[in-house]
Amino acid sequence: MGLGEAKPVNTLLEQNQKLTSVEYDESAQIKTDGDEVISNVTVYQRLLGRLLYLTNTRPDIMFAVQHLSQFMHKPKKSHLETAFRVVRYIKKNPGQGILLSANSKLQSVTGFCVKIRDSLVSWKSKKQTMVFRSSAEAEYRSMAAAVAETVWMSGLLKEICPTQLDKSILLSDSRAALQIEQILSFMNAPSI
Repeated sequence: MGLGEAKPVNTLLEQNQKLTSVEYDESAQIKTDGDEVISNVTVYQRLLGRLLYLTNTRPDIMFAVQHLSQFMHKPKKSHLETAFRVVRYIKKNPGQGILLSANSKLQSVTGFCVKIRDSLVSWKSKKQTMVFRSSAEAEYRSMAAAVAETVWMSGLLKEICPTQLDKSILLSDSRAALQIEQILSFMNAPSI
């Protein structure tokens, strides 16, 4: 990010700094001289992705990163500068954080998020209660939990507004779990 020589800072966010979305600025008719939407959104999104990953071991940055992630679709110059400030804060104490032992016996973790269009409405991250024979099976069970949450959410939305419901799409980065789903559907076996 070109911040190797950047001066470290002691705080994550500037005191009394208010970050607003483009939509809010337009609706409130706020003048944002010099704080326009950045042209290369990918830079901001990649930086936030890295910072989100880092929150696993650095809970001290969690609030700031979560706040900045609300502006992923249209980040402004002020959002990018604040994200850079988080990096400068991390640079101040790079060894601070939670130490995860390499020798511990870890359980699989079910994790998913449910979005309605561009809005995050539900998420979960929880240790799985069973030990599975393969990572593919663990990932398949995570997909099943995501489907159960989606089915529940769809039922709730149908009660609230029956005409506005779109189809649900399940995305997974696990090829093995997706292949299990394909095999079960080919065999006409119960699947998710």
